[in-house]
Amino acid sequence: MKKRTLVLGASLNPTRYSNIAIKRLRSNGIETLALGVREGRVGNVTIEVEKKLFSDIDTVTLYLNPERQKEYYDYIVSLQPQRVIFNPGTENVELIKKLEDHGIKAEIACTLVLLSTRQY
Repeated sequence: MKKRTLVLGASLNPTRYSNIAIKRLRSNGIETLALGVREGRVGNVTIEVEKKLFSDIDTVTLYLNPERQKEYYDYIVSLQPQRVIFNPGTENVELIKKLEDHGIKAEIACTLVLLSTRQY
């Protein structure tokens, strides 16, 4: 598997984009981890509720609005991902600057579109 990805803001609700993204990431053979407010499973992916220090994270894909992201700033940086994808509605200039200051690429995009166009 490639591009180990953390879905931040993961939801158990099958109509939420974070839930759909978990399923699509897995169906594309991408190792997927998930962090949300409720513990559970989406397919074979466990949604964690604790900020675990995962290793070898290539991508963090955000499904949290900018206000909710604030408590995760230092956590995201501590994971040292190659990139953070800001899905529609998650764009955040403050966090983008913090990431860039730490050499982490910030990408304003849609994970689902990137996957469907094979640009992920």
